[in-house]
Amino acid sequence: MVATEAPAMQERKEKRDPREKHVPVLAREIVELFCTHLGADASGALLDGTLGLGGHAELLLQALPALELLGLDQDPRALELARERLAPHAARTRLFHARISEIGRVLQEAGEPRLAGMLFDLGVSSMQIDEAARGFSFQADGPLDMRMDPRRDRTAAQIVNTWDERDLADLFFFEGGETRARVIARAIVEARRRAPFLRTGALADLVDRVLRAGARAGKIHPATLCFQALRRAVNEEGEELRAGLAAAERHLAPGGILAVISFHSGEDREVKRFLAEASREGRFEVLTRNPIEAEAPERRANARSRSAKLRAARRLPAGSLPPARDLVRAHSSPLFARLRRGQR
Repeated sequence: MVATEAPAMQERKEKRDPREKHVPVLAREIVELFCTHLGADASGALLDGTLGLGGHAELLLQALPALELLGLDQDPRALELARERLAPHAARTRLFHARISEIGRVLQEAGEPRLAGMLFDLGVSSMQIDEAARGFSFQADGPLDMRMDPRRDRTAAQIVNTWDERDLADLFFFEGGETRARVIARAIVEARRRAPFLRTGALADLVDRVLRAGARAGKIHPATLCFQALRRAVNEEGEELRAGLAAAERHLAPGGILAVISFHSGEDREVKRFLAEASREGRFEVLTRNPIEAEAPERRANARSRSAKLRAARRLPAGSLPPARDLVRAHSSPLFARLRRGQR
């Protein structure tokens, strides 16, 4: 069963600059981690593979004045806002519109700098949820899109309107942890025969009716888990994570630090398994026996932090690396095998 990212999915009605309400999760812990294990005079480059609005990056640039930052984000709007935020550090910052799976290309463009660290802060941002036109929100009606990267072809509407009942049920169960996935999938297939789902509001209303008819009550919106699953499929988040872990293994310099913040129990397990195996084989030294979680004050102040888990490791001198294709592990679900082959 997959835990929900419910704290990250709570909606806010305020309309103001997204940077004003962007609070990087586990910020103090991230800065302490890199400063402690790299040293305040560390040189080379630090790659932030999920730059977002630049919160972690800004703090790391301030704390590590000799490091260069390579910032990647697949969302051009986030990249634009991060560029403005990081303007005081422009001389040490290079930003790229790229996905985690494109790290190899980015490093080539950047001249193959020595990577002293890599950071991944996974999941969806509050800015993406708050903009109804992006299609992530189940509380504000918008187009059923959910693409973080507009270059992607597949949208949430295409999945909802074309996948068969079994595939939808598998998606909602395995990627969202929705226990009534089959009932919801059946209702979607029946409803779309009359009219396709094009808006988030229509889909959220249907899921709401189906689950309330089953008398399920809870603290989160009934559509939370299905929307989470759709977002993960549209953006191939599991595949992007595996590509990032593979990139860390191939590109981090010896002694370099890998840090991953996850909000989804499946992603945390993926990182834990990767680091455990890499540790046994002498490729990484695990620095977090148990994941670092937000302390009580942060959990009270920032709901998103409540499900955050930070795992970190140090890259050891490279031995004989397996081929790159063996570093990206296949997902256990046949659903994602079909995604990798470009079907659907």
